[in-house]
Amino acid sequence: MNRKFVVMVLAVVMLFGLGAGAALAKAPGEYKMVLVLPGPVNDQSWNATNYAGLQAVNKELGTKMEYVENVQASDYESTFRNYAERGYDLIMAAGTQFDEPAARVAPKYPKTVFCVVNGMNAAEPNVMPVLPKEYEASFLAGIVAGHVTKSGKIGIAGGFPNKLMIRLLNTYEWAARIGRPDLQVTRAYANSWSDVALGKQMASSMVDGGADVLFFYANQVGLGAIQAAKEKGVKYVGFASDQNSVAPGTVVASVYFDFANMYTWAVKKYLDGTLKPVVNGAGIAEGIVKVAYSDEVSPEVRQAVADAEEAVKKGDVLFFLSEFPEKP
Repeated sequence: MNRKFVVMVLAVVMLFGLGAGAALAKAPGEYKMVLVLPGPVNDQSWNATNYAGLQAVNKELGTKMEYVENVQASDYESTFRNYAERGYDLIMAAGTQFDEPAARVAPKYPKTVFCVVNGMNAAEPNVMPVLPKEYEASFLAGIVAGHVTKSGKIGIAGGFPNKLMIRLLNTYEWAARIGRPDLQVTRAYANSWSDVALGKQMASSMVDGGADVLFFYANQVGLGAIQAAKEKGVKYVGFASDQNSVAPGTVVASVYFDFANMYTWAVKKYLDGTLKPVVNGAGIAEGIVKVAYSDEVSPEVRQAVADAEEAVKKGDVLFFLSEFPEKP
């Protein structure tokens, strides 16, 4: 058999054997992709972080991913259907709250891949969530808080008491006690991602109760908490995105997700056909979790965080947190 012919046959086999999402099927820019966001891209938290990931993907991989922001819960399914009906290859959605809508819509559109960022539910053939290990990030944030507090009282809050959020706050509290075993913690849930005024009210109440370090993971609600922290002269540990510049002198450090790395990693896997219908996790070891410090954080605290990062990479801690708690 002619050698050139054999090489051509092998090339064709490789091309069509890579799977439905194979990079060689068409150029990255020819795939129709969209990111669905539950809030505004300028929230300086969750939505901004995901939008930054989209921008990195388009720059690094040559894709043309679009986005739609401020999508309300009542419109999740209709938004998914709208893009799937229009033949989109990849629909990404930012937040656990998209899990159930994706599960309901995906079976009707088997040619479209649904990728929920922070998703917990995978399903063959086309529901392929990506899950940042947020509890690893909150572990580092908690260490900062435990070392920074002077009163021995901190306040923490989440958007909604879902399993991911409960585990995240449990981890934060546990880590904070490493540096301050006698720590007192006030915990609350906003049941909102967008009520800035509520965040300010909740934070003010915590400070009035003696908390001198705050941590809110609730998107725009957290911005209200930062306002309260600044006005009342207490400290705040940022999360999800680098919030140090939001209130210099108030936000002492931010533990954030490098979604530029994560989105590039996830979309690259989609393009080469290796993104699978399983929960695809990424955290400290994968280079997704980063820490930005202000000048107020001492070298000793930074070293404690660095030691914790190494311990997580080696699997020396957090293994017991693989199980989700049943109650807030």
